[in-house]
Amino acid sequence: MNSQSSIFLAGASRGVGREIAKCLREQGKIVKALLRSPDTKPELEAMGIEVVMGDALDAEAVKQAMSGSPISAVISTIGGLPKDGERADYLGNKNLIDAAVKVDTQKFILVSSIGSGNSRVALPPQALETLGAVLVEKEKAEQHLIDSGLNYTIIRPGGLKSEPATGNGILTENYSVSGSIHRADVAQLACRCLQSSAANNKVLSALDKQMVWSQVEFDVLSLD
Repeated sequence: MNSQSSIFLAGASRGVGREIAKCLREQGKIVKALLRSPDTKPELEAMGIEVVMGDALDAEAVKQAMSGSPISAVISTIGGLPKDGERADYLGNKNLIDAAVKVDTQKFILVSSIGSGNSRVALPPQALETLGAVLVEKEKAEQHLIDSGLNYTIIRPGGLKSEPATGNGILTENYSVSGSIHRADVAQLACRCLQSSAANNKVLSALDKQMVWSQVEFDVLSLD
C-alpha cells in the first residue's frame, strides 16, 4: 500500500475498533479515525492517530472526513446496542461504504457479527430473539458492501470477550460455526486481512480455536 495513504477507521473509540487502532499503529500504519464524540480524541491522538470529528449517520460528514489524503483501506467496527434507537449498524456503514466508493479505496473491512445473514443458523433461538433487530441491520450493511463493487472482507466475530489477545483467533468461511473470541484477536485478524488477498471478497466467521461451541467440522482460512 502507498506509504503516504492512510487507513480510515470508524469505531476506534472502544472495543474491537480501539484494538484495531492499536494494532495498525504497532504496524506503523498511518491511521485516520472518525469520532462522533471527543471523549477519546486525546488518547487516540497520543497514539499518533489523526482524528476527524463526524457522525457516521451524517453522509456529508463522512464524505468530508474521507476527503484529503488518499485512503488505501476503510475499516468499520461501528454498531449499536438494541436500546440505542437509531443505530449505525446499517445507515452508518452505508454512508461509509458509499464514501469509500467515491474515494476509490483498495479495500473495505466490515466487522459484523455471527448471527448476521446465513450465519443465523449458528446462534440459539434466544440469542436471535435478543439480537434480532441489530442482526437485520448488520445483514443490510453486509449486503450493501457486497453490492458496492468494492474489494471487501466481512468479519463476523462470535461472542466477544475483553481479555488480552490469545493468538488463537481463526477465520472460516463456514457460516454454521459459533463460539467466542477476544476483541484483541478480532483486531489482529482484521489487520492481517488488510494485507492478505486470501481474504478478498469473503464473508468470514471469527472464533478462538479454543472456544468453539459448534461440533461441526470446518476449514480454517489461511491468510499467508
